[in-house]
Amino acid sequence: MKITPILFVQRIEPCLEFWTERLGFEKTVEVPEGDHLGFVILVRDGGEVMLQTFASLEKDLGVKSQKAFGSSTLFIEVPDFADIRKRAAGVEIVVPERVTFYGMREIGIKEPGGHLLVFAAKEETK
Repeated sequence: MKITPILFVQRIEPCLEFWTERLGFEKTVEVPEGDHLGFVILVRDGGEVMLQTFASLEKDLGVKSQKAFGSSTLFIEVPDFADIRKRAAGVEIVVPERVTFYGMREIGIKEPGGHLLVFAAKEETK
């Protein structure tokens, strides 16, 4: 089974640099919608996320209200927490770095589309 989240955003272009330059994802598919992008697929290390504009969603499914789909949170397990901490420098931190009761070091940041991204790595035991 493969599960791929679709994050709905006002505009894709303001989100692309964040996902590609900061987080290291590669854009593999893009679907233009007039003078801007309506949909993209981004991949990294076997993981995949899709971004779609609310206008494209309305065109595809006839959904007329952004309220039909709320904000999303992605829980992303990473092998290198130090790398993600560097990549998150300067981004709004919503969940300060912490170690959970289940042994994960986590940090939560807000991406340009308004979604919460929680990055986690197994805490090294000493």
